[in-house]
Amino acid sequence: MIRREPLVEGNKSLKQVTDDICALVERPPGKSWMACFASAKILFLFYLSVMGMIVATGMGLMGVNSPVGWGTDIITFVFWIGIGHAGTLISAVLFLFRQKWRTSIARTAEAMTVFAVMTAGLFPVLHTGRPWHAYWLLPYPNQRGPLWVNFRSPLLWDVFAVSTYATVSMVFWYIGMVPDLATLRDRAKNKVRKAIYGALSLGWRGTAKQWNHFEMVYMLLAGLATPLVLSVHSIVSFDFAVANLPGWHTTIFPPYFVAGAIFSGFGMVVTLMVILREVMPVFKDYITMNHMENMNKIIMTTGMLVGYAYASEFFIAWYSGSKYEQYVFINRAFGPYWWSYWIMVTCNVVIPQVFWFKRFRRSIPVMFVVSIFVNIGMWFERFVITVTSLHRDFLPSSWGMFNLTFYDLGAIFGSFGMFFFLFLLYTRVLPAVSIAEVKPVLGVGKEGDHHG
Repeated sequence: MIRREPLVEGNKSLKQVTDDICALVERPPGKSWMACFASAKILFLFYLSVMGMIVATGMGLMGVNSPVGWGTDIITFVFWIGIGHAGTLISAVLFLFRQKWRTSIARTAEAMTVFAVMTAGLFPVLHTGRPWHAYWLLPYPNQRGPLWVNFRSPLLWDVFAVSTYATVSMVFWYIGMVPDLATLRDRAKNKVRKAIYGALSLGWRGTAKQWNHFEMVYMLLAGLATPLVLSVHSIVSFDFAVANLPGWHTTIFPPYFVAGAIFSGFGMVVTLMVILREVMPVFKDYITMNHMENMNKIIMTTGMLVGYAYASEFFIAWYSGSKYEQYVFINRAFGPYWWSYWIMVTCNVVIPQVFWFKRFRRSIPVMFVVSIFVNIGMWFERFVITVTSLHRDFLPSSWGMFNLTFYDLGAIFGSFGMFFFLFLLYTRVLPAVSIAEVKPVLGVGKEGDHHG
């Protein structure tokens, strides 16, 4: 007989669960939260000023050139879309598989998805150089007469895939919050707060009929969101895979990108959960070490999958017999950008292997450091794929180098300011843990709850 570890610690009663989670919204923030929020706000304002300068002056401020026409904007766009994958995976896929350990972390992971996709969406728009013409990407009858978008372009597929993913993720996130928003409405003492939460809770009364409809809709949205986990990053990979360019046109890209997206997404979830546990100590009872360990196991597993993909790319290049394909991968590992390739391999393949040891999987400092390295490594993966395939093309006379400028770095680091600003704001105005989903699992792991 095996006794499960509790999914909620502290022997909480139903009332304590409601009080703890609502207190995060109802009480004034602590000093740690204020310090983090102020830092994120400053970085976000810096990001807005950098983006404003690039829009006003032009893309020449960034490092893009000929032959490297895709630079920081596309690299960071793919990075943030990848970050957004873990939220839908944790929430929708694990919900369909009835994994109860998802309950405490699902809401925050869904929020991470929404904010990551919002952050990602700005980069391709900025990359066009004329963001005020971004509406040209939408296929609708317009003043341009017969001029339509190119439906055969994977860049247009991105528009459909990412906008669909963002819409479904936001609806899924919001619908799941409705019962909890009604709880905040009923507890509100301020008239304005009561009116806002009242409007957001859509007249929820908690009747049996409403719960029945709610559970049906939530199940349908989870089923709709699940294929998006596979489809969105597969379509993002087509930006590269359908191009007739050595290093890009490979059929392994869709599953490779999906595994990498789940890998980087879980890395960011662990980063956020560690921060939340320290900034808001009440989270320690709900986001337990068991939750963290499960996520670390997924990071280790997907890290090995990504490592397998790196190795198979070299095998496919050798097996193809194409000297151009072989050269790209030799250049990738030993050319001018060798340092970026080995940073990628070290961060994504080597470092996560420490999670084979249980004491490291359950060590907060170790998992935080590893999650940071995972995020660094996954950004460099996109850098390696994009830049090393472009900077040396078929003709040596057209070779060139891509160098990051101050504005490139400002866009990269500033985007984290936007993400953390939105995320920390969310933890103060919306319930960051699902009250309705945590209460049914309170008994799991308590004395007498034995499973063979």
